[in-house]
Amino acid sequence: MAGFAVEDMALKRAASGLPAWQVMVLFGAGGALAFLVAARLRAERVAPPEAFRPTMLIRDGFEISGRLFYTLAYIHAPLAFATVVLQATPLVVVAGAALFFGETVGWRRWTAILVGFLGVALMIRPDTGGVGLVPAIFAILGMLGFAGRDLATRAAPPALGPAALGVWGFLAILVAGAIWSQFEQRPPVMPDAAKTLWLALAIGIGAASYTALTLAMRTGEIAAVAPFRYTRILFGVGFGVLVFGETLDRTTLLGAVIVVASGLYILFRSRRSNGL
Repeated sequence: MAGFAVEDMALKRAASGLPAWQVMVLFGAGGALAFLVAARLRAERVAPPEAFRPTMLIRDGFEISGRLFYTLAYIHAPLAFATVVLQATPLVVVAGAALFFGETVGWRRWTAILVGFLGVALMIRPDTGGVGLVPAIFAILGMLGFAGRDLATRAAPPALGPAALGVWGFLAILVAGAIWSQFEQRPPVMPDAAKTLWLALAIGIGAASYTALTLAMRTGEIAAVAPFRYTRILFGVGFGVLVFGETLDRTTLLGAVIVVASGLYILFRSRRSNGL
């Protein structure tokens, strides 16, 4: 989660003066290349028949939508705001784990999920704290896309290792950028040395973080692993305040507290259910 926050900060810095679609294309291409090298070193097959199963195609679709809309959210809105909205992802993941994977989620955790959604409603409200309705919609669509990706990762064929999943995940980002280029209608810009370094940092940290998240989602119970996403809010909001001078209004902060509290309670109930 710390790594993803660094990635977001670096991409937001790189996007200053560059078209959003170009940032996504360069980031996706760089990450895919990094994972291709890793797959070669690990002797992993990148495109076995399992990579084209419906589950993987669904995962790729969620990856594209999640990356596209979340990137647009933190480019056009404060990073701190996009980060706190993203914290609703574990709520959707835990609910999806119960609905699609048959994981046991009792009435207490369902109540916490519903309370958490009320917190989201406070953050995504008509005035959106001055952020704007469109960036707020981008943020929630990105959150839903990432939740779907995490659930599909759980169902990904075991034959696909972390490096292969990384290749397809970053190729999805490239595709997202290509799709958005048709709407943004801005010509590419040659990045200067500073923006190139920010992109390189985002690619390196993003690839490592993506691997860690994939391993966590594939080896642990979703209901227990997902709430750890809430640690991202500390880093994301911190970067927003310290690097970009952002602020959050009281209502948005209250919504974030409710969402985090719900997630922590879900984590507590998950550990009790597992006898930990």
